[in-house]
Amino acid sequence: MEEEQRKKIEEIIKGLNPKDFKCYELGFGTFCKGKDLGLESFIECLEENPEKCNFSVSFGNGFMCKCPLRIYIAKALKE
Repeated sequence: MEEEQRKKIEEIIKGLNPKDFKCYELGFGTFCKGKDLGLESFIECLEENPEKCNFSVSFGNGFMCKCPLRIYIAKALKE
């Protein structure tokens, strides 16, 4: 991971409430399951119980993730 990407991630984390996102609880490097679909502000949530996440949004037959940290990671780091 490049220094610029680390700084961006730290900036995103500072703007979030730690209790709001699973990555913070699990430790950096352990992320929820998601898939970039090419949308700017959402990724597809692939977690088993997405309704338990503050960042999940029901959409059709599935859920979308609106967590800025997870979206950045999915797009910038392709994870």
